[in-house]
Amino acid sequence: MFEFTAIDSSLAMSDGVPLAFTLYLPVTDEPVPVLLEALPYRKDDLLERVHYERFCTEFGFAVCRVDVRGTGSSGGLATDEYPLSELDDMASLIEWLAGQEWSNGSVGMFGWSYSGFNSLQVAAARPAALKAIVPIYSSDDRFNDDVHYMGGAMRALDLVDYPSFMIAMNAMPPVPSLWDGDWREEWRHRIESNEPWVFTWRSEQRRQPYWQDGSVRPGYARVTCPTMIVAGWADGYRNNTFRTVEALENAGTPWKLLIGPWSHMGAELSLPGPWIDLTAEMARWFDRWLRDEQNGIDAEPQVTIFHRRSTAPEPDLREVNGTWRDHIGLPLADTKTLEFDLGTGCVTHAVIGDVGTAAWNSCAGSLPWGQPTDQRYDNAASMTWDWPADDLHLYGHPRLQLRVRADQPVAFVSAKLCDVAPDGTSSLITRGLLNLTHRGGYDSDPVALEPGEWVDVEIELEATAWSLDDGRQLRLAVTGNDWPNVTAPPRPVTLEIDREASNLLLSVMESIDDLPESNLPHVHPESLQTGDGVTWRVERDVLARTTTCRTAHGSRWTSAKGFACSEQYSGEVTLDLRTFDQRIEAFARFEVDYPEGRTATQSTMTVTTSPTHFDLDVSVEAFDDGEPFAQKHWHHTVRRDLA
Repeated sequence: MFEFTAIDSSLAMSDGVPLAFTLYLPVTDEPVPVLLEALPYRKDDLLERVHYERFCTEFGFAVCRVDVRGTGSSGGLATDEYPLSELDDMASLIEWLAGQEWSNGSVGMFGWSYSGFNSLQVAAARPAALKAIVPIYSSDDRFNDDVHYMGGAMRALDLVDYPSFMIAMNAMPPVPSLWDGDWREEWRHRIESNEPWVFTWRSEQRRQPYWQDGSVRPGYARVTCPTMIVAGWADGYRNNTFRTVEALENAGTPWKLLIGPWSHMGAELSLPGPWIDLTAEMARWFDRWLRDEQNGIDAEPQVTIFHRRSTAPEPDLREVNGTWRDHIGLPLADTKTLEFDLGTGCVTHAVIGDVGTAAWNSCAGSLPWGQPTDQRYDNAASMTWDWPADDLHLYGHPRLQLRVRADQPVAFVSAKLCDVAPDGTSSLITRGLLNLTHRGGYDSDPVALEPGEWVDVEIELEATAWSLDDGRQLRLAVTGNDWPNVTAPPRPVTLEIDREASNLLLSVMESIDDLPESNLPHVHPESLQTGDGVTWRVERDVLARTTTCRTAHGSRWTSAKGFACSEQYSGEVTLDLRTFDQRIEAFARFEVDYPEGRTATQSTMTVTTSPTHFDLDVSVEAFDDGEPFAQKHWHHTVRRDLA
């Protein structure tokens, strides 16, 4: 065990803008490797990490946590997530960290979500001292596998979370004691100068070129440093798994893949579990590549997967049935494809606008972003096909090939695979969605449908590993929406499927019993999040013909520096079942009490959709010792571009 010191400092970038960071340094006479995590979530008050101290004290790493440009106590403006300037900033910081006398010259990047994204992006830029990365719950494809779009359809419920709270967070002041200058003047400058990121995200409704700047896909060969990808089956970024490591293998890049049952939470306390000590696993990876320690991790099976088994659905599911297994070589090397036909003739289906509420978001995390509930209600509002599935082991990406037509120029197809118990309970296994105007594939521009035009499409469902118990049924549920996970299509729509020209393709394993059991450091959390103080409601106004999904949650804590902090969030998404018009409302508020002043910022956002436009109304307000300090209001109208 090591003692450690924590040091607050900053480094001027090439344009003079200072980046604020905290260094956690183990007390030792030997130079040590450095681990870097870069986030916009304010290192000194809103998002601290307990594992930084563990990396120092238990494993002897130095850790640098930096506020990216324009956030926390760093200078500059927060112009967008993952701006190109961030790559240059991180390259400068990595070079500086590698050159310090207490550093052995090797730097690793890691992190959850945002810092997993930029770990991949920085690795693709190849700074010389970056020797390994561990991206956790991250995406290689910002357009299709992030909080913005899914299959070319705009996400809806996500709007009341990250796109909303970043408006308020980016309007917060720097920590007064860490800011060189008048912190209130900087606070006012941020409120006046920072544009809400959501305006760009709603305007950019096609993949190229904006979204490509922050995406590694398809240029994986740019990533040459050893890469350990960590994913969770309940997390929204599960697709940065099989395709990414196969591409890294082809490029000759050392890699490892670890997929657990987890949501967008730490692997030590996720709803659901089971749980492992991920910090210890990361330390082994970094020991190998930053210290050249021959610890055998690169000789072990490269793939470790939690294979889920049939589990009754619960919104706050504590633990998933299943088993850990190691795979030798590429993850899908031992799979085969099974084909299931959908019958004969054509079937016509009028889409119900609010189908999807039983699995209301595809990125579970802390409540109210919980697990899918019983799918039988949504199944009843869909076209369904059932097959016996005794001891069927799904592994990979299921694919649905359809010949389909619609009576509108913009239409979606949602596909869900479910595990149906003998009593009728239906558990969601995996899902996929395609805006049919994006039927040309990964890198094609959207094209409007001719109403009544037959089109052949393939929908790739999200990556999964799931074994069905004896006596279960595999159910395919197909409809024209997945609300509120994504917005409803612009207008009510009717689909028709040619069943003879359609089929379901499943990637399966013969058995998982012969695979070796994984050797992981398992842990058992003392406590898990409960639903206390959390609102998660689905409400139907029968006479108004509307459905509303509501959320509210928050918390209070004291930061490591002694600042009293609080956060408060609420939101609702409403759909008109007759017109498919939608209204999304979100509120976020952050409060931090510093010795120099009691600060608060809050944002409100309203997004309304019509068949032709997205209308966005945003306000931000700041309060200093309870008195109004500054405010700003924006109103943007964006033309709906086949979304």
